[in-house]
Amino acid sequence: MTGLLLFIAYLINLYGYVVIAAVVMSWLIGFNVINSHNPFVRSLWQAITAMTEPLLKPIRRIMPDLGGLDMSPVILLLACLFLRWIVIGEWLIPALR
Repeated sequence: MTGLLLFIAYLINLYGYVVIAAVVMSWLIGFNVINSHNPFVRSLWQAITAMTEPLLKPIRRIMPDLGGLDMSPVILLLACLFLRWIVIGEWLIPALR
């Protein structure tokens, strides 16, 4: 059972990294650092967007409009941390260090 919980915790961590990659990639595309017309970049962006948008859209609907500032990835990362804390529990935290 401990192994399964650790695996779920690692998947939640991996999803957090995907959310961070989506934020960084959106900044790079927005500032024209990387070309979104490149086939590899486009396919990578579509894959990351397909993984993150199903959870970011409901958060964006609930959040108030802050202009150009999108706080939904921060809320999603906090939710991932909270979910990981719920799944692992305090008794398993030393095993991850």
